[in-house]
Amino acid sequence: MAPSHQLDLEAVGKPGGVYSFSTDSGRVVQRDGRSWTWTAPSKPGLYRARVRDQRGSAIAINLFVLVPRKRMENGRLNGYRIGTYPSPPLRGLAVYRKPAGFVQVTPDILDTRLSPHFTLRQFLCKERGGFPKYVVLRETLLLKLEQILALVNSKGLHADTFDVLSGFRTPFYNYAIGNVKYSRHMFGDAADIFIDQSPRDGRMDDLNHDGKIDERDSEYLSRLVDQLNRHEQDQELIGGIGVYPETSNHGPFVHVDTRGFPAHWAG
Repeated sequence: MAPSHQLDLEAVGKPGGVYSFSTDSGRVVQRDGRSWTWTAPSKPGLYRARVRDQRGSAIAINLFVLVPRKRMENGRLNGYRIGTYPSPPLRGLAVYRKPAGFVQVTPDILDTRLSPHFTLRQFLCKERGGFPKYVVLRETLLLKLEQILALVNSKGLHADTFDVLSGFRTPFYNYAIGNVKYSRHMFGDAADIFIDQSPRDGRMDDLNHDGKIDERDSEYLSRLVDQLNRHEQDQELIGGIGVYPETSNHGPFVHVDTRGFPAHWAG
């Protein structure tokens, strides 16, 4: 969220009662026994919060205040090269508008948990350079990845998380590798993923149990993603699915995003 902006939070899905919300910075106004409004600090960064119930059980929340995009100078933030976003938005769609801001990443917050099974480190751009780095990441991607992971495990394919071959890409890096002009990676809701659990060797596991690691394993994973797309009630979580084979640079993987409408392709 932007500096000094307000965020409404509510405890849901648990029995009634009074809950408390505490944070290390910013201003909190309690609206009722289970909802609050948090006014973010003016300084961008990571802020910690906790919601506690009457028994003392707590849920930790990580809140990111973004560095506004308008602070970029000549396509850079604090020396980190971001480049220029394409304009106008593709087909005028809101999901292709330039991001409002960026998460500032320093070495001490790399392992910050963004959702139960994913950390900030997994989504960094592969662009070379020191810290601070900057990331765009939409909540819809994290929700989608958690859904896919839950479905994968329900099928007996044990996975603690996904290996993310490529998460966020700056426009500069996206152009440098020759990717499409309006790649969803630049907008923070795309990830190229594979399952690497048994053995941990940096490549996709044999998901279809045919004794080979190849595009068929990507296709198997993509069918699970497509199954979610077809039954998804939240339009914001529907998106693209790309199936990619092994090359000399990487093993097979699947692209997923939450562009808001279905798209399918093979790499």
